[in-house]
Amino acid sequence: MNKQFVEKVILKIKNLLPFLLLISCISCTDFIQVDPPLNTLISETVFKDAATVESAFANIYVKMRDQGMVSGSSGLGAMMGLYSDELDYYLNDINYSEIYQNHVSASNTIIYSWWSEAYKLIYAANDILKGVENSDALSAEDRDRFKGQALFVRGYMHSLLTSIFGDVPYITTTNYVENNKVSRTPAATVYNTIIADLTEAVELLKDSDSAVERVIPNKEVANALLARMYLYTENWELAEATATKLINTYTFESNIQKVFLKNSSGSIWQLKPDGVSNRNTSEANQFIIRFIPGQLYAMNNNLLDAFEPGDLRRTHWISNMTSSDGLVTLNYAHKYKALFNVEESMEYSIIFRLAEQYLIRSEARLHLGNIPGSQNDLNRIRNRAELPNTTAETQEELLSAILQERAVEFFTEHGHRWFDLKRMGRAKSVLEPIKLNWSDKNLLLPIPEKELEFNSNLKPQNTGY
Repeated sequence: MNKQFVEKVILKIKNLLPFLLLISCISCTDFIQVDPPLNTLISETVFKDAATVESAFANIYVKMRDQGMVSGSSGLGAMMGLYSDELDYYLNDINYSEIYQNHVSASNTIIYSWWSEAYKLIYAANDILKGVENSDALSAEDRDRFKGQALFVRGYMHSLLTSIFGDVPYITTTNYVENNKVSRTPAATVYNTIIADLTEAVELLKDSDSAVERVIPNKEVANALLARMYLYTENWELAEATATKLINTYTFESNIQKVFLKNSSGSIWQLKPDGVSNRNTSEANQFIIRFIPGQLYAMNNNLLDAFEPGDLRRTHWISNMTSSDGLVTLNYAHKYKALFNVEESMEYSIIFRLAEQYLIRSEARLHLGNIPGSQNDLNRIRNRAELPNTTAETQEELLSAILQERAVEFFTEHGHRWFDLKRMGRAKSVLEPIKLNWSDKNLLLPIPEKELEFNSNLKPQNTGY
């Protein structure tokens, strides 16, 4: 191997180490106390070379995949599946049980990890924004793409935080003095700021042709989140227009058995396993039941009953395991099928996929009075599952049909089911009959107790906690 090349790689790694150390070590309460000299050191080393900035982003995406609420063992897919009506829990960890029983305390360590890991990533994104803007060594093109990625990361993490906790701080600086006394921002303002960040990101980022594996956020990825934010804020015109851009850009994956493979044509953005210890997804390793007893989760019967006869998603995206004595059979989510011990990397963790854009557009068109257009988008998803066209015709019928379709399409994916029930005002009617501890306070989770103790400006606690 060329000696000069090796030396160059080693130098880049040495330059990047301070940044990686920062992201790995700071906690939510630590990040607001970072000393200025450390920030200065990072700015002087990482932002002299595009390759080191790319490595910094790669580390951010690894953290998203392995820790916090995006993916990993305590990601929203599993936890909000327990919190809603998708999954049942079988072990006795108090933090998981609180979530499953809708009785979450402010001291819950999973909730604290969501908050702290999210703000670590937001801090890292802000640090990149600051460093890129101050760098004379990077080209204008590199500065734009790095700034666009950082704005997307910042917007994405805030979108998850506000969906879970309601009013949350919108952090846009690495200034430790300001962050030390930050207050919560009204959720409506958070959504508007996310949209502003994403709108700028769309202008800065390139189109999809530069991302073969779809693991680096580009213009389309920012638009995918933007369409979701327009849906959540009921801006139907922009939701329809933005979803249409993506529908016209990507090819809908028609084979239901290929939807969750790493090369699926319908994937917009996905997180890549490291290829060494974890060659495939945490989702497969979490949800697939190998032994009974010993299972962590199983599918809730309410979700199983939601599938229509003949739905291919029921056939191909759900499987089951029977105990050795033949007395117990449990169903599990089987969208991802390759376990960590499968040597070939077959699946990546998909964050955004094209099916969501069809259902966003279907809902937006419905509210805009375009009934046929709404039905057509809904039928695109149904027909892939070999279901007939929807019989829903009125606005209320179609709204219920869209919610139903989202339930059987996105189960155990990133909390979609919970967010849909909440934003559509259906959480109480669906969950109260089947959840012993259901209360209206459960629409928001509590702000972590440690955060309130550290920063009194985050008070008051969410109602009921």
